Amino acid sequence: MSLLGVILVAAAAAGPASADTAARPITLAEAVALADKNAPAVIQAQGQQRTSAAGVRAAYAAFLPSISLSASASRQVPVQQGQTRVENGQVVTLAPEAWSFNRGLGANMDLFVGGRRLFELGQARAQALVANVNVLSQRFASALAVKEQYFGVLAARESEQAAHAQLEQAQEQLSSVMLQLRARTVTRSDSLRAEILVHNARLAVMLARTAQSQASASLTRAVGTPYLVTAASEESLDVTTLALDDPALRALALEGPGVRQAQASLDGARAALRGAWTTYLPSVTASYSRSGSATGTAFDPTGEDYAYSGAVRLSLSFPVFEQLQRVQQVTQARVARDDAEAQLRDARLAALETLTQALGSFHAAAERVATQQATVGAAEEDLRMQKEKYEIGAATLLDVLTSQTTLDQARHDLIQARYDQRVAKAQLEALVGRDL
Repeated sequence: MSLLGVILVAAAAAGPASADTAARPITLAEAVALADKNAPAVIQAQGQQRTSAAGVRAAYAAFLPSISLSASASRQVPVQQGQTRVENGQVVTLAPEAWSFNRGLGANMDLFVGGRRLFELGQARAQALVANVNVLSQRFASALAVKEQYFGVLAARESEQAAHAQLEQAQEQLSSVMLQLRARTVTRSDSLRAEILVHNARLAVMLARTAQSQASASLTRAVGTPYLVTAASEESLDVTTLALDDPALRALALEGPGVRQAQASLDGARAALRGAWTTYLPSVTASYSRSGSATGTAFDPTGEDYAYSGAVRLSLSFPVFEQLQRVQQVTQARVARDDAEAQLRDARLAALETLTQALGSFHAAAERVATQQATVGAAEEDLRMQKEKYEIGAATLLDVLTSQTTLDQARHDLIQARYDQRVAKAQLEALVGRDL
């Protein structure tokens, strides 16, 4: 046996990598839940959701008056009771008390600002809706990424099983050829080809194990766990179906997270435009203030000898000319609204485009699965027949090897078709924002 053959035999006998054996198996539902908790994009979207919720509360609070309290105490050092000094050309008698105190209450409220508060509240609500829909969108995007990696692990696992079947068949063929070689019914060339077939099968097993280890590492990153994970043994790439027909999926796609997010952005832009027009209206503000002051020889800010004064003010403001700043604000708000309308139109078209692509991929993959299942069955039968013919001398080893290659490719194509079908379904789920 050549040096390459020895290396491949040793690699195949070594078994799976230690990383695979140490991986913790998880189900698909557990993988999606972990990604929903750990994915950076989901965490960022949830942070934006909290920020926008705070913005809505602030928009409601803008209808309430602002209230402020103040208090101060000062001491004259050194105490200069009864003394005088000159300030600005006038003789001032210093207070006989060393301490002086002040306290006050102030309140301010906008009575009329042209309806700007209502429009700001509407804009804040729209932004909150955008944030909420974005959280849903990021969760399904994260689920899509996890499912792709999870299905990749399953595909690599099936590829390893197919490689083991390929190796078993190659070893059986090699044993058969060696028996015929001893009987001098075949040539040495046939035995060499059979050995090459075994080496190729062992290499396929090793590559499949490597692919499975890489897929598990990618899955671990997608779910965000500090420990290595892999797909549970009970999971498989079985034939999958859709719970809804194409017209129902089209309706859901037009109401999916991407379209809803664009619609909420448009609502916010329209509210901002209406708010910009309110700058041309006058504003009315009411305020109230009350303050008291007292002096004393000792520190006693709670004393009763305070002298109070208060005031109520009502002010009207009507800006006449502001260097075209209001015109600029209205123009910017109108441009933002037009952009949001274009984004909504594009989001709807993009949803239909993605739906068409994903549905086409799903149905095509389903047909490929059915075709490849039949192809695998036919290839297995053809290989069996070629082996029987070879044993009686009615076929050459090249015919057997060709049948074996056809079977190996059919198995690989079946695994890929199952993977593509599951991924296409996950893409549809991310598009419509619900499980199918």
